[in-house]
Amino acid sequence: MIEQFNFDLQLIFAILNGKVSAAINRKLSRNFRKNGLEITPEQWTVLIFLWEKDGVTQQELCNATFKDKPSMTRLIDNMERQHLVTRLSDKKDRRINLIHLTPEGKNLEDQAHIVTRQTLQEALQGITAEELTIGQNVLRKIFFNTKD
Repeated sequence: MIEQFNFDLQLIFAILNGKVSAAINRKLSRNFRKNGLEITPEQWTVLIFLWEKDGVTQQELCNATFKDKPSMTRLIDNMERQHLVTRLSDKKDRRINLIHLTPEGKNLEDQAHIVTRQTLQEALQGITAEELTIGQNVLRKIFFNTKD
């Protein structure tokens, strides 16, 4: 089946192995810094989830961001040091910590959304709505074909 496609195998693997994602993350990091936001794209993925639903378990954050527990622990540790989040014991089960936004973390929401929209506009420059729809559909299919 694959023989019927005429494509650059090296290019397709570069795209699928995260080169586009890495480039967008670099751009987003630069745009955050340029706008006075001292957060990383990784932290932003956690903040987005918490802005929608504050006070969740670390496991919920792992599931939402596709990160493993050790990576999430480091990420939350750094975010605590920056006063973006706090860990509070669950009143029902003290073995579980719930991750909550601090006022500083909440206050970043509007500006972070502006910067991410700007970054997305830059990344999608010259791409038609039809091309974007096709690209999303293709990547969605690849994702479902390869996820465990």
